[in-house]
This record gives sequence, C-alpha cells and structure tokens, in this order.
Amino acid sequence: MDIRLDEVNRRIIHALMEDARSISAPMIADEVGVSAATIRNRISQLEEAGVIEGYHANVDFERGDGRLRNLYLCNAPVDDRERMAHQVRLIPGVINVRELMTGRRNLHVLAVGTDTNDLRRIAREIASLGIDIEDEDLLQAEHYQAYRPFGPDDRTPQPLSDYISLTGGAEVVEVTVAKSAPIAGLSLERAAREGVLADDVLVIAIERDDAVLTPRGDTEIEPDDLLTLLSREGVTEDALEAFEPGDR
Repeated sequence: MDIRLDEVNRRIIHALMEDARSISAPMIADEVGVSAATIRNRISQLEEAGVIEGYHANVDFERGDGRLRNLYLCNAPVDDRERMAHQVRLIPGVINVRELMTGRRNLHVLAVGTDTNDLRRIAREIASLGIDIEDEDLLQAEHYQAYRPFGPDDRTPQPLSDYISLTGGAEVVEVTVAKSAPIAGLSLERAAREGVLADDVLVIAIERDDAVLTPRGDTEIEPDDLLTLLSREGVTEDALEAFEPGDR
C-alpha cells in the first residue's frame, strides 16, 4: 500500500512521535484542523502501509529493576547482515538491533542484563553467531524527540495543508475547511454560482471523517472537510479565501 506523506500525515507522525501514549485523535484533530475520524482513518492507513511500524515504551531498566543496558557495536558480513540481525534478536536479553548499510560497526545490538556476568553471556552468544564485537559500553541514557520538520510551522498559512506543483503551472492543493469559511454549508454548485468558489478551482476529492467522497454539484461542503483542489493556473490567495475563517 503506497501512501503519500502530506501535511496532515506528517503532523500525525510528529504528534505520535512526541507522545503516543497521551495523545488522542481529537487532540491531533484540533491541532491539524480536521475531524477526529479523519485522524483515526489516517493513522490506520499509515499503520497498514508500514509507515508507522509500532509503538514502544522507553524503559529505564536500571531505575526500575537495577538491570544494566549494554550497547554492542558489531561487524557483520554485508551479505549476511540481515540474517544475522534476526538471529541476534533471538538471544535472551537483546531488546533492539539496528542494521547500518555499509562500513564497520554495521550492527548495533542493545541488550539488558541482570549483571555484568549476564552481559558477558550475551556477548558470547553474539560472538558464537560469527559476529565480531568491535566495542561495547554500558548505556547511561537515551533521549528521544519528534522529527521537527513534520511539526507545526507557524509560518504556514492555514487552512492550507499541502501543495503539489504540476507541469504547465497547474497545482493540486489540500485545504481544510474552517468552521466559518464562506464555502461551509454550501453545495459546490451554489458556491460556484455565487462566486464563492473561484472559476479556475476544481474540487476533485473530499475527505470527510473516514470516507473519501467524489464531489458532485449537489455535494454540500462541511466544516473540517479536507478538500483536494486542482487549479490549472495555480491556486491564488484569493481563491483560498473560500476555505478560510470569515464572516458570512
């Protein structure tokens, strides 16, 4: 399943990386400007596509149970690296294995042991697989943070979500309909007739909650709809006013 990381998906990933335990779909929806159902649907799509691979607890084993975390920097033959990585994961105590593409120390193994004797036992089992341990050290702490380029950017005008430039000057744009937007509550036919929707702008898809709708003339636009727009001349700021907050 192929999936494009548009602005909505990037903001979802950022929020989950920042605090997957406490964040909820309605909380992300408030930040992004779409419905909670849309967020839940997008998360499911990201999981099915393998973009989000899982959710993991970051555990301080030393504080919780006096156990030690040790990082082994290993060398594995490039042709056998993937197979050896799977074998290492089966060793009792190993909690994380990272494969690096090339060079030395191309296999990083993180393990938890009850004491130094247990860590030596893990080292022996790694070596028994034909993997060379070049260096190792006790891990003091790990620090995580969300990927900042996927986070909110105050300089990005709302409700604009994402741009795609096409040949010939055409653009495809995703916008979220604000609650007080001029187009909210209007059918596409009425919006075009009354001049609310620019002549050059075509609504080609509507994402509403967990469904993607095919736009028709009698389709009524609702607040929080995520619209995909096509403009052959390029979407202007005037054209976007139909979707932005305003008094009607």
